[in-house]
Amino acid sequence: MSKNLGLTPRSESYSEWYNDLIQKAELADYSPVRGCMVIRPNGYAIWENMQRHLDDMFKATGHVNAYFPLLIPKSFLSREAEHVEGFAKECAIVTHHRLMNDPDGKGVVVDPEAKLEEELVIRPTSETIIWHSYAKWIQSYRDLPILINQWANVMRWELRTRLFLRTAEFLWQEGHTAHATWEEAEAETMQMVRVYQKFAEEFMGVAVLVGKKSEGEKFAGADHTYCIEALTQDLRCVQAGTSHHLGQNFAKAFDVQFQSQEGKLEYVYATSWGVSTRLIGTLVMAHSDDKGLVVPPRLAATQVAIVPIGRDDAARAATYPVSEQLAEELRELGYRGLPVRVRVDKREKETPGFKFNDWEMKGACIRVEVGPRDLEAGQLIVARRDTGEKVTIPLAGAAQAILEQLEAMQTALLEKNRALREANTHRLDRWEDFVRHFEGEGGAGFVLAHWDGTSETESKISEATKATIRCIPFEPLHPDDELPGRCVFSGEPSARRVVFAKAY
Repeated sequence: MSKNLGLTPRSESYSEWYNDLIQKAELADYSPVRGCMVIRPNGYAIWENMQRHLDDMFKATGHVNAYFPLLIPKSFLSREAEHVEGFAKECAIVTHHRLMNDPDGKGVVVDPEAKLEEELVIRPTSETIIWHSYAKWIQSYRDLPILINQWANVMRWELRTRLFLRTAEFLWQEGHTAHATWEEAEAETMQMVRVYQKFAEEFMGVAVLVGKKSEGEKFAGADHTYCIEALTQDLRCVQAGTSHHLGQNFAKAFDVQFQSQEGKLEYVYATSWGVSTRLIGTLVMAHSDDKGLVVPPRLAATQVAIVPIGRDDAARAATYPVSEQLAEELRELGYRGLPVRVRVDKREKETPGFKFNDWEMKGACIRVEVGPRDLEAGQLIVARRDTGEKVTIPLAGAAQAILEQLEAMQTALLEKNRALREANTHRLDRWEDFVRHFEGEGGAGFVLAHWDGTSETESKISEATKATIRCIPFEPLHPDDELPGRCVFSGEPSARRVVFAKAY
């Protein structure tokens, strides 16, 4: 299919389909800075909806928002050895603070006299700069817990980038909390990964696996990491969110102690947790099709697109009052407690067919066709984006019927994604079968297999197949998954099955 007319079909090239869709649905564009992206209004609206709902969920669990600096003294990253090792190769560094006119008249150059006394790192994550502040704020058990989140941008100098899924700069939220005991920090870590699970399933329509990361896959500087893992239509995995129990590592690195109720000086326990604009890429890959973007109604930029149609300009204009009235009724009724995000498409130079295709490409959940003949018959034509099904509904009560269609679509997308996951979850016990399953460049779904628990075996499996341990699930997908067995690679004893997949 010509890219001028539509998208590269998923069956032809999933990667090209994804790149086409991101740009044709006007979600993002490439920037002049390598690896960075411009998030366009249609894409940013989805991120704003994610922010709104996640922020409400964070505040409902007692968290508050703050903001910390973008620039971090290089020496801060040296204080926690495992942490700096994990991010050292991804850091962008500010070395000078001034430009000057080029003496040769060729624009501007860095002023060699403006070298910083200490280089500054553009934040790859904020643990170090935040714990510097916590050291000043925490003196007593009465100062705990601290439950802070920030919405920010970060930079990680990625070599291989893809819009939304992996970019040098991206937007995210990062929670950073401090607690008096290990148990309180553990409860926080678990609570937040469950918040992410709830958001993924109830808002994104994505049935995620929830579990613990292996030692090889955990966050640099964490005692342990919990995660949610999503499956995309090309049967690869996306790590969609993480929650880290940091133990006392950062408290010791930044000397953050508090006086306990017993009068003893103790180091605090920490957590950090976050999701990013990678969630938009996850949405695209989980739900969209060869016609364009499909987004669950709770997050869609446009939930309802009303398209007036007619034989000529006058006939079309005659449908405007009904179209506007329907839009207002939808806003007043609301969906899930918020005004419906509805657009009346009055573009004059575009044909109805073009508008239908355009709204399909941009992910409007429900399209409503308002024509003179339908109005005479007291009815409207409604098309649902995920199924493409067209139905005729009475004009009287149309707003309520449209809301029911939105709810049906939200439910259906989660059920469809869960069915995809279940149909592509396999249990393998022989190494030959395991290798054969992951052959080729494409995804292969989730594989539950036994692992002997060693980093050496984990590395050898990844080197041989490009499959990594995505998580050790909290809840078994089948009761037998928690029974002991033999490692699929080494044949050594294994306590239970873990989840392998090829990941973005």
